[in-house]
Amino acid sequence: MKETIEVRWHGRAGQGVVTAAATLADVLASVEGIFVQAFPEFGAEKRGAPILAFNRISRRPIRIHSQVYEPDIIIVTDPSLIGMVDLTSGAKPEALYLFNTIFDLQAIRKKLKITNGRVFGLDAYAIAEAELGRPIPNVPMVAALIKITKLMDLELFREKIRLSLSKKLRPEVVEMNMRTIDRAFEEVKEG
Repeated sequence: MKETIEVRWHGRAGQGVVTAAATLADVLASVEGIFVQAFPEFGAEKRGAPILAFNRISRRPIRIHSQVYEPDIIIVTDPSLIGMVDLTSGAKPEALYLFNTIFDLQAIRKKLKITNGRVFGLDAYAIAEAELGRPIPNVPMVAALIKITKLMDLELFREKIRLSLSKKLRPEVVEMNMRTIDRAFEEVKEG
């Protein structure tokens, strides 16, 4: 892991984007030697309005408290934002992109003019709908991010996220979310 990784999440209000950033921070902060921030950028948006959330992940204490302007990783939880929002704004040339999508990843790469970055995708809506009964993409997207970045061992991640989810969800809902994690690990693909 490089010294500091900055993540920008794009989604819509009500999809769990802010919760995803907070969950990622909660899980990674439980690992010794990793410092994490999670914070949103939104105002009085109504459900469905585009919003942003951010993470900073570092091996050193984080002293920066501004928005992420040059992300290393861009996560898009709603495919309808492709072409509607400038998803590549400020991205480092070698940025990693993770999309919740059924669209062809090469077509997304071409549409967004991503030349050097790596592009990954999975259908987090379908995974969540099948396992939770609701198309909430946040947990599968966090799991896919961990898988593709190798920020932590996958079994350790499963253990830590189970603890994180258990703080706020009923045991049966935690188990449904664990199935979304397993599917995200299997279904995330590079394009």
